[in-house]
Amino acid sequence: MTSSDDRPERAEVRSISGPSFEVRDLGRRGFEETYGLQQDLLRARLSDEVGDLLLLVEHDAVVTRGRRSAEGDTAGVPFPVVTIERGGEATFHGPGQLVAYPILKLVEGQRDLHAYLRWLEGVVIEALAAVGVEGCRKEGLTGVWIGAQKVCSIGVAVRGWVTWHGLAVNVTTDLGAYQSFSPCGLSGDVMTRVEDHVDHGREEPEGLMERFKEALTGAFTSAGPPVPGK
Repeated sequence: MTSSDDRPERAEVRSISGPSFEVRDLGRRGFEETYGLQQDLLRARLSDEVGDLLLLVEHDAVVTRGRRSAEGDTAGVPFPVVTIERGGEATFHGPGQLVAYPILKLVEGQRDLHAYLRWLEGVVIEALAAVGVEGCRKEGLTGVWIGAQKVCSIGVAVRGWVTWHGLAVNVTTDLGAYQSFSPCGLSGDVMTRVEDHVDHGREEPEGLMERFKEALTGAFTSAGPPVPGK
């Protein structure tokens, strides 16, 4: 686990105006700090003090437990564990993983959480395609897969029809982090990362992360609203 002494210097927050929401790139931040920021922005969005937002971040190593997590499911985890109110079970966040937190107000005609989850999956599939990787859905399971392996975990929460929490895509993640627990109730061996499927030649991991971040930002900003049936 990375100590505070050797943690990379925090990147300056970058904001990119999209057609319907603002994208904020937070760089590398701890989960607890970003969780507090999400809560502040959620309250601001509920009161219309801000518009729709998308936060992009890489976290320090942490495991989060959702509402469906079983008792003792993270007993052997060597990282900090935080229980939160999102849907789903336990999952890992850490360096090399791009996490996206959409804080969006779902208006009349968009208030279908199943449709919203499918919309998020579609955004990730489009982003993967932009870097030359074919992603897919798996019947009966939430998330995005590359063949038989899972590359993206999704867990959301909604308050007053404003969404928070979101999705995590393994880009250059150390997959060994999944071996100490069952991510989303699955075997740790089922997890994969974009790096193992993209033809990047001599591209450094940092370059792939930036390229995928650009692809995901583009997919979000070009996607239509999460309307049921689409």
